[in-house]
Amino acid sequence: MRFEDLFGAFSERVAEALAIAERETSEDKVKDLRRAVEELVRPGMHLHLGHAYMRPNAALYEICRRFWGKDPGFTVSSLGFIANMVLLVYGGLASRLITTFCGDSYPFPGPNRVYQEAYREGRLEIENWTVLTLPQRLMAGAMGVEWMPTHSLLGSSMEEENAGDFRVVELPDGSRVGMVRALRPDLTLIHAWAADRAGNVLLTPPYAENVFAAFAAREGVLVTVEQVVPTSFLRRYSHFVRIPGYLVRAVCPAPMGVHPSGASNQGIKEFEPYAEDEEFMLELREACRSEESLRNWVREWLLEVDSHERYLAKLGHERIWYLKGRAAGDSWVSELADRIPSIPATEEYTPVEMMVVEAARMIRRRVREAGYRTILAGIGASNPAAWKAWYDPRREDGPVELMAEVGFYGYTPRPADPFIFNFRNIPTCTMLTDITTVLGSMVGAASGRAIGALGAGQVDRFGNINSTKIPELGLFLVGSGGACDVALGAGEVLVTVAMDKMRTPERVSYITAPGERVRTVVTTEGVLEKPPGEEELVLTTFFPHVAADGREALQAIASRCGWDLRAAPSLRRAQPPSREELYDVRIFDPRRYFLGEPPA
Repeated sequence: MRFEDLFGAFSERVAEALAIAERETSEDKVKDLRRAVEELVRPGMHLHLGHAYMRPNAALYEICRRFWGKDPGFTVSSLGFIANMVLLVYGGLASRLITTFCGDSYPFPGPNRVYQEAYREGRLEIENWTVLTLPQRLMAGAMGVEWMPTHSLLGSSMEEENAGDFRVVELPDGSRVGMVRALRPDLTLIHAWAADRAGNVLLTPPYAENVFAAFAAREGVLVTVEQVVPTSFLRRYSHFVRIPGYLVRAVCPAPMGVHPSGASNQGIKEFEPYAEDEEFMLELREACRSEESLRNWVREWLLEVDSHERYLAKLGHERIWYLKGRAAGDSWVSELADRIPSIPATEEYTPVEMMVVEAARMIRRRVREAGYRTILAGIGASNPAAWKAWYDPRREDGPVELMAEVGFYGYTPRPADPFIFNFRNIPTCTMLTDITTVLGSMVGAASGRAIGALGAGQVDRFGNINSTKIPELGLFLVGSGGACDVALGAGEVLVTVAMDKMRTPERVSYITAPGERVRTVVTTEGVLEKPPGEEELVLTTFFPHVAADGREALQAIASRCGWDLRAAPSLRRAQPPSREELYDVRIFDPRRYFLGEPPA
């Protein structure tokens, strides 16, 4: 039947409607990255480096090129300042950071000399928040409200430190709730897989802090993308489009724009994923240890590379193709095979291996006893412990799932790389979501049935955690991360920490996370637990390498503890790790980033 016969007098209007529906946008916001930075970034601005899992590293480099050594006085907010983000401080671009983490993160957390020196010398102000509360502040800004409720921060030093932007409100039922003030940056920078020419932006999960910062920004968004695509492409994948074009000021093509991080395509076959460049990140981490080596690194990778195109050329095709190949879901198999010869096959073990194995046993026991359904794995040695604790019941089809704060749920941790946000774990997730869902609901809500496994810089006799700073020494550590969110949200928390007087003071001088729900602390010497109804940790278990009997063990462990450590009435001697237990944790960490030196 003819078109005119179907629609009669309305044929012309219907034909026009069909044509309009298929029409591509005539708006064009595509710009060269250098030009976009010149037009949109001014000294004194508050810039937000978005972390909807993909970090805007190409834009970061371009801002550094333009303002290097010019003291632009930026305030910069970001979920975490890691890897090449150290350039903002080293180059004198940022005088104030609003964040949850400042230091080295890949493959294991640690302080960074550049941040520490700038903080100690008073050249840098660091405003400390948590992985949950920073997105909540951006969410408030995005929603146009001035305050947002949170279950986090209460009882931490951040409650007092951020008094201007945090309030405690008493509710009619007598309970207390925290309120965080809206955060509204001037300009938000985002990296995404794709956008059309009008600036509609496609992002694949996990979404980490999500895109609240795009809606909260006073002057809009500068977006770098792997590809500029037709609007028709976005219509096919509209469930992945997260930022509307009216918010976007510029769309800047920047393939591999998150390098040295990686990008997961989540099944969109038109996108070619690439993995983290671990060698690059380790080289930068090492360069930061001295002024001369970092100066040389900056000259080589920033000051003598005047554009993103030249940056990619310097990386070279061979390295780029290697990273794309490493993004394959089964690449960990060959990577582990290459490293098997260096993994100790002995049944001898180190104190750290004993700690990780015993922590896994304790997590598994508490999951059974309390009926926890999820484990929130934190950064540090607690991560392989949580992975091991998950694998054992899964061999028997046990009903427990792993989570990671940036939006991983129900994932299978791959051997070969113990990094908590290991790129190759993404395709194994049952669900990919964001921080507010994982930490706000799956951990923090009344319906949550989570146990947290956390690392710590320090733990005191009450279980209070410090990973942020030691004020009396003028020493900055790394920050809260999600520790406070987990410690105030999970049903209970287990912490791993080395046993020495510095790591186990009688009282921490800065409370990153209050210890009320910290029930177990597993150290390199033994296990400390809180007896029912008590607030103080006592020694309940000693490790075989410490002493032959409980009396000797208590004396030895107490001598390395920062308080007058008491023992439980019945002191247990832990079983040495079995060969199978050792092999499990060793294949997670073949390069022994967490496990340390191999057994002699």
